[in-house]
Amino acid sequence: MDQANKEARLKELDDIQYRVTQESGTEAPFSGKYDDHYEKGIYVDIVDGSPLFASTTKFNAGCGWPSFSKPLFDDQIKENTDTSHGMVRTEVRSQAADSHLGHVFNDGPKDQGGLRYCINSAALDFIPYEEMDEKGYGDYKKFVE
Repeated sequence: MDQANKEARLKELDDIQYRVTQESGTEAPFSGKYDDHYEKGIYVDIVDGSPLFASTTKFNAGCGWPSFSKPLFDDQIKENTDTSHGMVRTEVRSQAADSHLGHVFNDGPKDQGGLRYCINSAALDFIPYEEMDEKGYGDYKKFVE
């Protein structure tokens, strides 16, 4: 994503989307629109539309944020050490737009690899399965079928 397109898109974000993705903020637990959302489809970066997670890897961790066992592709996600708030965590950012997404923990479902990607709803846009073709994500339908 080039800088001009990113700047234009950032102007379209609401306050919480901007604070989360650009200032490494966190939405309040149980407040995000995708916390208790289990429709079939994919979750993409709110800034640039990069596909990040499939509904088939989403699970209810009871933590107040959408949780996924793995990203669609490892190269769409980058991880950084986060020492804010007096703890050491692994921050998760999108590769292309460099959006702060959330954090990854080692307490996810063991049968799915043991990871929990704890992601802010404000960093995501959801593309329903039925709209994936028309929105240019048809190639990703195989991940949610």
